[in-house]
Amino acid sequence: MCPIQASWSAATPRLPLHHLLLLLALASDMEDAHHHHHHWTMVERRGTQLWASGRPFTIHGFNTYWLMSFAADQATRPRVTAAIAEAAEAGLNVCRTWAFSDGGYRALQTAPFHYDEDVFRALDFVVSEARRHNMRLILSLCNNWEDYGGKAQYVRWGKEAGLDLTSEDDFFSDPTIKSYYKAFVLAVVTRINTVTNGTYKDDPTILAWELINEPRCPSDPSGDTLQAWIEEMASYVKSVDPVHLLEIGIEGFYGPSTPELLPVNPDEYSGHAGTDFIRNHQAPGIDLASIHVYSDTWLPHSIKENHLQFVDKWMQHHIDDAANLLGMPIVVGEFGVSVKDGKFGNEFREDFMKTVYRIFLSSWKEGVIGGGCLLWQLFPEGAEHMDDGYAVIFAKSPSTLSLLANHLRCLEC
Repeated sequence: MCPIQASWSAATPRLPLHHLLLLLALASDMEDAHHHHHHWTMVERRGTQLWASGRPFTIHGFNTYWLMSFAADQATRPRVTAAIAEAAEAGLNVCRTWAFSDGGYRALQTAPFHYDEDVFRALDFVVSEARRHNMRLILSLCNNWEDYGGKAQYVRWGKEAGLDLTSEDDFFSDPTIKSYYKAFVLAVVTRINTVTNGTYKDDPTILAWELINEPRCPSDPSGDTLQAWIEEMASYVKSVDPVHLLEIGIEGFYGPSTPELLPVNPDEYSGHAGTDFIRNHQAPGIDLASIHVYSDTWLPHSIKENHLQFVDKWMQHHIDDAANLLGMPIVVGEFGVSVKDGKFGNEFREDFMKTVYRIFLSSWKEGVIGGGCLLWQLFPEGAEHMDDGYAVIFAKSPSTLSLLANHLRCLEC
């Protein structure tokens, strides 16, 4: 029962009708103000914390990478709305998704300097739907992997243009290829949304830009090549959009600049992948310490306790380093467990999720760190064919849903 009604008794004088109407109008104004997006302000960083509208902002997020490609097709567009609406209803407040599709089917970037207007309009739709549901976005601008084109597609374009390229890692060093990437970034960041008429770079719906999903540059294990690329691109993005937050998108492997931390990595190879968690995040312009957590693919065995111990140590180290060495919030951009190959089931997935949330919450409650975690990945019904083994499908995962709700309660307490 509504407490207002409960406190009314027979002795309460009746309010005149026009007073009641005035109160109702005020209440509906407040409701509007609550849902009205024009009061939205950018999420900003204050030291290790995120803030929005004058109060701390914590990410309780998820990934659904295919929103733009689904929005490009009228038949699948309703799944985009469903994905965002169902997540919003569950209390999630940030979605990480791809703002790129390079070459191939329904590409956003059809060739260097050429963009498909229909696919751009699909991205406009994703941003406007997010805005409509009070969902912030982390938009990734490229992929290290071949899905949706990635650095391999940029290198193919370079070869077609007659460049002498030998490896996919030339993406990070070749000046022409870097000019392709910068042009694409410029097109996205300065895009005027055809639904809202706002420019992306002015839109508070966007929480952060991400340079590239999971970059690795094994051809230069010293880390110098990737570091130079991060520094150049961070500086470029900030020159075009000084307001939005920026993250790299790396997985978080420690590198040669911190030899004492190499044992924290899941294996020997990770330290030679050309990435370097501490050094990469010292690049000017980077605002958020981004990491991923995937013990199921990083660790070869399936001893559950060891996986959870690894997650505990991996998370805690990065949180402490983000807080103490880098002085920035942590964004666990992806974490999840595949239940596809039978190595792990849903029960372990939930234990894994609880561990990630627990470690974040313990530092968060002490005020040590801000930021948050984004589950890989969350689907509405009707998108099962896109499941890579990691998808949590709302309608079919009531226990996972209550786990997400529980994390939200902890963040609100």
